[in-house]
Amino acid sequence: MLFDMDGTLVDSEKVWEIALHELAAWAGGTLSPEARAAMVGGSMASSMKIFREDLGQPDRPEEPDVKWLTTRVFNLFREGLVWRPGAAELLRAVKAAGLPTALVTSTGRLLVEAALDTLGRENFDVVVCGDEVTMPKPDPEPYRTAAALLGVPIERCVAIEDSPTGVASAVASGAVVLAVPAELELPATDGVHLRRSLVGVDPAYLANLLISRHLLPSDR
Repeated sequence: MLFDMDGTLVDSEKVWEIALHELAAWAGGTLSPEARAAMVGGSMASSMKIFREDLGQPDRPEEPDVKWLTTRVFNLFREGLVWRPGAAELLRAVKAAGLPTALVTSTGRLLVEAALDTLGRENFDVVVCGDEVTMPKPDPEPYRTAAALLGVPIERCVAIEDSPTGVASAVASGAVVLAVPAELELPATDGVHLRRSLVGVDPAYLANLLISRHLLPSDR
């Protein structure tokens, strides 16, 4: 099982939104809704590029902004994160069933460590962070890396995502993809199973997603 974090397991995209708007005000500007939406699911580098362009400050130094944003989000994460509906129950059920489980996120390690105080380190066999891969989402590298570390063929993994960027990464990796939108609507996409929430999803449901893939004529 391969779980995205922000917006999939916890409602942390709202935390990012608070910090990004504060950073924009500190920089003397206002972050547009369109720019904020384009950042969802992306890496720190891609988000900061969008941020600078949206504020009309393309030459703004990145490092101080990243440091400020990371510190602010870290403190907000430490205050506690709210689970997405059904996410905590699914994660517990997956671990109880003994399924190999990875957290695969675009967020950097420092912030992930803070989030794991809510998520539970014991719930993941592997954690792949956005600053630990060469090519972050939407590239497939994060999911392929997680599957390799788990020792499970990517085609036998289910990846759960909430954003267009994350879904693109998971689909390109070769995993079975379950998409549960949070901040952004997700269009119907071939090969992607779409649900409104994780409520009612359990290991048997996930197993059926894998079985259905291998019953398709193209997989025979």
